[in-house]
Amino acid sequence: MGDDIRPEIAKLRELINQAKLGGGAKAIEKQHAKGKLTARERLDLLFDSGTFLEIDMFVTHRATEFGMDKKKALGDGVVTGIGRIEGRTAVGIAQDFTFMGGSLGETHASKIVKAMKIALSIGAPIIFLNDSGGARIQEGVDSLKGYGDVFYMNVHSSGVIPQIAAIMGPCAGGAVYSPALMDFIIMVRNTSFMFITGPRVVKAAVGEEVDEFSLGGAEVHAGKSGVAHFIASNDKEAITIIKKLLSYLPSNNMEAPPRINIGDDPYRVDEELNNIVPEDPLKPYDMYKVINSVVDKGTFFEVHAQYARNAIVGFARLNGWVVGVVANQPNYLSGALDINASDKISRFVRFLDAFNIPVLTFMDVPGFIPGTYQEHNGIIRHGAKIIYAYAEATVPKLTVITRKAYGGSYIAMGSRHLGADFVIAWPTAEIAVMGPKGAAEIIWRKELTKAPTPEEREELLNKLVQDYKNKIANPYVAASRGYVDSVIEPGQTRPALIQALNALLTKRDTGIRAPPRKHGNMPV
Repeated sequence: MGDDIRPEIAKLRELINQAKLGGGAKAIEKQHAKGKLTARERLDLLFDSGTFLEIDMFVTHRATEFGMDKKKALGDGVVTGIGRIEGRTAVGIAQDFTFMGGSLGETHASKIVKAMKIALSIGAPIIFLNDSGGARIQEGVDSLKGYGDVFYMNVHSSGVIPQIAAIMGPCAGGAVYSPALMDFIIMVRNTSFMFITGPRVVKAAVGEEVDEFSLGGAEVHAGKSGVAHFIASNDKEAITIIKKLLSYLPSNNMEAPPRINIGDDPYRVDEELNNIVPEDPLKPYDMYKVINSVVDKGTFFEVHAQYARNAIVGFARLNGWVVGVVANQPNYLSGALDINASDKISRFVRFLDAFNIPVLTFMDVPGFIPGTYQEHNGIIRHGAKIIYAYAEATVPKLTVITRKAYGGSYIAMGSRHLGADFVIAWPTAEIAVMGPKGAAEIIWRKELTKAPTPEEREELLNKLVQDYKNKIANPYVAASRGYVDSVIEPGQTRPALIQALNALLTKRDTGIRAPPRKHGNMPV
């Protein structure tokens, strides 16, 4: 045809160019001025070059009230499609703030739901890039219906395909519940916020003055509420986090995560671990050093880093295989469990179990944090979630007891009694109902009161504490009962865990035969 283009082709090209402009050139300029990328720019960064196949590019809304018949844009404020991320298939959804603030109406929602159905049917992760002012009020109940349809798909996708949400702008009102129903949330610092009701409503309702970021910014949700799992400095970093997270996840619950052998020696021994636990049981140490020494070098990827820092959760590789790491952090609140740490751990363990990822637990836990605040706000209920999550999990479960393992918190943190497959203890482990000093003061209370002087009492107490350690609070007693499979030198932890994991990778059964059930009743 030479340079001649058929009219139909020319029209198609014109419509495609029009669709790519979203709300128009000026709206795109405003988006860039805020330090934000457009929906299509974000998807271009996320997906491998040339692999993203857009669907429903020409969809428009059908509302006519309140001037909506004059407000139309191809795509209706959201871009959806399927492509490849690092060579693996995924479904992308990106709200386009340049058209009506990315507000969700009937057809906007129908595009999202259609994309989610495709993801569920082919077993591919959903990546939802949120940037929306909320429900499109001009469409009334149709907008609400749209949110309900999206939530429904979120719930039915849960535990079947990974769902990742990136909040890259506003996310308010009903819009917050779709990300909240997903597996992981990334928020962009200084440009994103999430809340049920905005500052104006808060002021009118309770008289409290607060701005968007103080109410629901990235730092708030990553450090205080626990809603967000990661913080990014900008849109590009958020995309990088998504790609890294996906590298640890299977495409769906019928697959295993991809194995990547980085060449780290599986039999590597770290003698420094032999001295990492202080002789003084009250002195803290950094559990990150233990984790990073044991797993494949440079592979630990922390989740919820700013939230409930007395607990550590994240992904890592062990001899190339993906594992989920759960640990107490003695450097923060002595590693004791509280309400927030309980929620953080239990949700992560359940995610690991849903997607066939083994659980690797590092235990140094003195107990649950006491006090009226914890009790009145339900530490019993929240602590029970950890027990439920570990007991329910059927993936391989490996546990390392490094030091303190006291009372109910010992049981909760992946003990043999909740179905751990392989439990090892370091010689520094103290496994007992409570700490040796407290136990000695209770058991020998009468003897201690008879001591003539405080100095003699202290001397007697130290002797009784040592006696309790020798007879009760040491790993060899638990090992003699079969509750600990092996007591090893700390430096030998990596090769021991890799040998155990290799043997457990084919595990498929809990060993318990029970009548079929719809689901259990987790204490929420």
